[in-house]
Order: sequence, then C-alpha cells, then structure tokens
Amino acid sequence: MHDSRTRRAILRVGKDLRAPFNRVLARYSEVGDPPVFEPALFPWVRSLEAAAPLIKKESEQVLAVRDRLPPISEISPDHKRIAADDRWRSFFLWGYGYRIESNCVHCPETVRLLETIPGLMTAFFSVMLPGTHLPRHKGVSKAIVTCHLPLVVPDDAASCRIDVEGHVHQWAEGDCFVFDDTYPHEVWNDTDQERVVLLLHVKRPVRFPGSLAGDLFLGAVRRSPFIRDARRNQDAWAERLAERDRLAAADGE
Repeated sequence: MHDSRTRRAILRVGKDLRAPFNRVLARYSEVGDPPVFEPALFPWVRSLEAAAPLIKKESEQVLAVRDRLPPISEISPDHKRIAADDRWRSFFLWGYGYRIESNCVHCPETVRLLETIPGLMTAFFSVMLPGTHLPRHKGVSKAIVTCHLPLVVPDDAASCRIDVEGHVHQWAEGDCFVFDDTYPHEVWNDTDQERVVLLLHVKRPVRFPGSLAGDLFLGAVRRSPFIRDARRNQDAWAERLAERDRLAAADGE
C-alpha cells in the first residue's frame, strides 16, 4: 500500500514537472526539437551502423535461446498499458544507466561498441513478434533521444512501421532511425515475421542550463521505484534462467 501511494505521488509530481522541464530542454537543445532527427547529427550513429552485421550476429546467438527474452511488461510493468500481451520481447544490456552484467556477457562486441556512446542510458534488443501493435503513446522526457538500429526487418517492410507525429517510417536493416519519443508515436508489425532492433536511449545534447535540468530529471527517474522494480524483475528473470541452466547441467552429468 505504501509503495502504491509513493508511485501515485511520484506520477503526480512528475506530471506537473514534465512540461516545464521539457520546455527548458527543447529551448537549449543542440539538435533542435523535431519529432524525427537526421541521424548525422549524432556522431556515434556512423560507428553503430558500420557494426550492424557484427551486432546482428551476436543478437542471433541471444535470440536462439528464446527463454532469455522476457516480455517487456514482465521487466517493466509500467509498459503493460501499451504491451499487455507477450508479443514485445526484450533483452536488456543497459537500463537507465545501469549495466546488466548477466546479459552483457553474451554480447561482448556489442557491449564494447556501446561503451563508446556518450550519454548512453538504455540499450536492449527489442523483438516484435508477428502481429504486434503498440498503440499511440509518448515518453516522458526530452532529456533523451531514442535510436533504433534495425537488425531483422520483415520482407513486407511496408507492413512493419512506426508513426512518429505523422512521420511514417519503415525500418531498413543497418540504417539508424533517431526520434524524440515525447511526440506521440505508434508501432505496427502486421507481418508473419518478427522485427528486431537494437533500441537505445541516449542523452540529448543540451546546453547549460538545460543540461542541468535534464540530469536532475534523469537522476530522479533512476532513483524511482519504477526503475528499482525493473532492475529487481530483471535480476529475478536472470536468476531463474541461471537456475534452469544449473539444473540442466546437473541432469547432463
């Protein structure tokens, strides 16, 4: 009950502060405030795209063990509003600045590259199974930008798309798509194949004093019960997998 009251209080305060914080961030943004960005604005995009084949190879090794891919709503229950079923799955490497060592060990080359991206907050393999639809929604803070590095795109690309404030985009393998998720956006995979992207949240380049506002907001989010719950859920999922692997190894002896 106490935790529930704390959550509601945080949501109320966050809702009140979100708009003024975002106005400051937009005003001092070094990359403007469009719904969709030119990828060239971010120097790290080029190295990310160049490494796409290697990242895809490591992701395939992870995806081969489907039990390692929890529905994102199991890791972050606050996503249940837009991902009520298990069609949107995830494999987290970073979550709001916290590195997830038990997962990073499976993707060493991808991790080495991600460590070179300044301001990296979140990184995970985002898997949308056939028939996935995420209804229109929006993020909370302009302190970050979202980047998709497509690794697996269905053959019928026109039926697998994202709409960001009226900008409809179809993913292409190896071509980064960078956008501001505080604008309303909606996602469809109306195909019989899955879509896989490496999804990143990276700090937006912002001049002072906007940078201070962004750091304050992100610091508060990192310490919130929402992120604590997500970390606890991720650790529990990893422990269940480790226990399963230990039992399987024991049976094989």
